[in-house]
Order: sequence, then C-alpha cells, then structure tokens
Amino acid sequence: MLEYINKIREIAERALREKKVDMVIGFRKGTMPMMNEPCFIKNPDQVESLVWDSNCGINLANYLTDRTEKIAVIAKGCDSRSIVTHITENKIKRDQLFIIGVPCKGMIDKRKVASETALRNKGEIDKVTEVSGKVIVNVDETETSFDRTDVLQQNCALCIHRNPVIYDELAGDLVEEQKVADRYEDVRKIESMSLDEKQNYFKELLSSCIRCYACKNACPLCYCPTCFVDEAKPQWLGKGQEPVDIQTFHFLRAYHCAGRCTDCGACERACPVGINMRILTRKLEKDSLEQFGWESGLSLEKRPPLDTWNSEDPDDFIK
Repeated sequence: MLEYINKIREIAERALREKKVDMVIGFRKGTMPMMNEPCFIKNPDQVESLVWDSNCGINLANYLTDRTEKIAVIAKGCDSRSIVTHITENKIKRDQLFIIGVPCKGMIDKRKVASETALRNKGEIDKVTEVSGKVIVNVDETETSFDRTDVLQQNCALCIHRNPVIYDELAGDLVEEQKVADRYEDVRKIESMSLDEKQNYFKELLSSCIRCYACKNACPLCYCPTCFVDEAKPQWLGKGQEPVDIQTFHFLRAYHCAGRCTDCGACERACPVGINMRILTRKLEKDSLEQFGWESGLSLEKRPPLDTWNSEDPDDFIK
C-alpha cells in the first residue's frame, strides 16, 4: 500500500489548490511505531505530511459527523461504507465530500506484531517497515520479519469489501476481493454453547474492561450527543466496575450498531486491554445478513432493515 502515498498527496494538493475542499482528513506518522494518527490538512503545502500504510486502521468517518465544511477524506473499503451510513443517517451530505478511495490490502495488528516480536527479542520496538509483503520489525539492532498475512487484524483477514464502495477519485487500482469460507465461524461456535457456557464466555471476555470508552470514542457510529452511559434520567447503568454494568454497556452499544457496523475494527484497535468486542457486533452483522440479506454501507439508496419495515420481514420471534 506504500505506492498509494504519492497519489494521495497529489489528489489532496490538487483538491486544496483548486478550492474544491476546505480541508483534507488523512493520516500522518505517529510518534510511536504502528501508530499513525489522523490529521487535518488545510494548506496545500502541508500535504507532504500525509502517509498511507498498514497502520492506518482508524476509521476516518469518525471525524465527519455534523461537519459543515467541504471535506476531502481518505477512505478504504470499511471507511467508505461508514461514510455511506453517515450520509443515509443525515450526519453529512454527499456533496460536502470529496472521497479519495484507497483499495485496501488490510491493516496489521499492532498487538500481534508486538507480542510476536517480544517472544523473539527483548526491548522496545524502534521501527516497523513493510517490504514486498513482509513486515520488518527493528528492536535495538535486531531485525525480525513477518509475512503480512500472518499479522493482519482479524477483521481485515475476514474482509470481503476491501475496495471503497463510493469515491470521487481512486489512489490506486482496485484490488481483488477476498473469498472467505465462513466469516462467522467463531460466532457460530458461541451460538452453539449452552446458556451457562455463554454466560461464562462473556464474563471472561469482558472481565478486563476498565470502561475507558475508547471503543465508543473510536466508533464512527457512536455520535449521539448524550450517550446512554451518561444518561441520568433514567440512569441505564452504574458508573462503577460492577460486571453487570460492564456487560450492559457492551451489549447495548453493540445493539446500537446493529445493521450499521462495517466491522472496521476501530473499536478493538483502540481498546487498551485488547478485548475482542467485535464478537458482539459481528453476531448482529450475521443476523442482519441471514434474516434481511443486509450488509451495511453498500448502498445510498436502500434503507437499513432496522429503520424500515415491510410485510416480508421475519417475525418468528413473535409468540
């Protein structure tokens, strides 16, 4: 994906110089390896700071909600689908956006790289680079190499919509979409558990949650002015670390994403303790697909199943 950088800079500079947009939302190098950070570029002379590689996992659609400017935004497949959701939910207008589409080959999992590196070398990671399908990690003077496919984020390994679904200009050639035998194998395994097994599974899954709300803050779908966790009248859950409050937060947040989540992985990537909360949203993603034939963010014309109704909707849950 490194070959996209020059094209992204060229498109961004042109859009700013020609006054097509007021700003460009993209990525710049972070202060730590594998931690690129979002940036807002308003001057054509600043576009040289824009970067693109396998460490751009944050969903930039998160920065579009209720903006009034004309904006150029860099979007991979899942980002573009989140942008579609923002447009259909009237959080931004399509004519406000100049979408620089980036065909994506997946983001690397910084935790997986760090843990695998720690098993082989002691010390802090100094530098991470990508060369010919390899991820090269430097610790002090020791170099460790991984195949990119072995250290991808799980959502990227399962992604079947790597190309942007809407865009105004592409930064590279469209890539071949992946074929995955069963994207919901892990979900089906949990579905087959007994009630007690499920309770124990989710208790263990969420036991390390510190309720920092990084997952909520990173999610492009969590844009409510007042989140339910902050409501006082009525108060939906307590403010402490009671397991029931932690589970209520995660379960309710997942339901708010039902039929909307694009499995961009921003929530899991942001979590400081590495909780796989995507298992919750992917269960609802699976149900939306199986019951309604719905995949979020693929069309500006169709309404999501949970904000519309038709007589053919499944109603087996009604007794």
